Amino acid sequence: MVELYSFGRFCKNISVSGDGKIKIKVLFFGATADAAGARFIDLETPPGTPAGSMLDRLLGLYPRMSEHKLLYSVNEEYAQGTERLNDGDEMAVFTAVSGG
Repeated sequence: MVELYSFGRFCKNISVSGDGKIKIKVLFFGATADAAGARFIDLETPPGTPAGSMLDRLLGLYPRMSEHKLLYSVNEEYAQGTERLNDGDEMAVFTAVSGG
């Protein structure tokens, strides 16, 4: 008997809107939420956009965020900027915290 597998088991499903864009959710914490005036926003972007490019876009939308040393993550893992965004991904932006 041959067992059939769905592509969904091997590949992340990507749904693309009619204009060729995917949707991601961006979460803001601490000072970034103050700068954005929101705790989260939903954005559309081309499939495969690098996380670093999305951060640049966010800094353009909310310039006050550039006053802080920022960290960000994609799907709850610290991002380096090269990660490619897919439909339904969650990006979080927050300030670096230091302590003693």
